[in-house]
Amino acid sequence: MAAKKTAAKKPASKRKPPEMPPVTPSAELALVLGSNKQMKRTEVTSKLWAYIKKNKLQDEKNRRNINADDKLKPVFGGKKQVNMFEMTKLVSKHLKQD
Repeated sequence: MAAKKTAAKKPASKRKPPEMPPVTPSAELALVLGSNKQMKRTEVTSKLWAYIKKNKLQDEKNRRNINADDKLKPVFGGKKQVNMFEMTKLVSKHLKQD
């Protein structure tokens, strides 16, 4: 019988991911986020989702769709409803890197 070779585990990488530059939201997006100050993109996403959940804007039948209210409609390009993936693309247009 041949002995099985065990694969040696590589040590976990100690590198940090690169720091993302801060972004500035547009006036329309700032109304939704509650701030027009520079912030990390991850913070923008967190605040946007907090707004969506607080105002119950996720579609009841298809949770991947977001229903726009009066504040979100300008951010969504005037659309009444967008899916999560389309939302990411539309929100990116309202973020300016400095």
